Amino acid sequence: MSDWTEPKTVLRRYLQESRQALLLKLEGLGERDLRLPRTPTGTNLLGIVKHCLNVEIGYFGPAFGREWPSPDEIVSGQALDADPQADWYATADETATGITDLYRRVWTFADETIEALPLDAPGRVPWWSERHRDVTLQQILVHVIAELARHAGQADIVREHIDGAAGRRSPGDNLPDLDWAQYRDRLTALAETFRA
Repeated sequence: MSDWTEPKTVLRRYLQESRQALLLKLEGLGERDLRLPRTPTGTNLLGIVKHCLNVEIGYFGPAFGREWPSPDEIVSGQALDADPQADWYATADETATGITDLYRRVWTFADETIEALPLDAPGRVPWWSERHRDVTLQQILVHVIAELARHAGQADIVREHIDGAAGRRSPGDNLPDLDWAQYRDRLTALAETFRA
């Protein structure tokens, strides 16, 4: 995947970068920290990954006529009907290692769909409105890249709140060398000048 003039190559590279960025945010944390809700709506790192693996299975599987070979490993439509957040948290029977291993297998499954089909291959997303259900592989690739990037951004913020780790590929790799407490204090002071 080195020809940057080939659209599919570019899309696959951005997809893979988003996947890897997401899993990076789990590194070095234990089960409790990965599962603990960090927002008022219960967002947690392991749940973000579980959601993303189910997203990829749906968009690169049934939307293009392929089924995941082990349906018991993923969150079913019936499970989501019973609990609409079922793909946003790990159950007591699931482990971080199991979910990350499953996600890596999902990458292989999704990549097989991407490799086998041209970008203009037709697909159908049954859970979208009738007007938007008919899609192409290119549309789905862009959609999934955008969704994964959004969730990787959520994971960035959640991880920073857990232990201060920030950075795109490794802690601090894309951040300036600053006194972050001083920087935050400066921004707080600036914001306070707008107090009503």
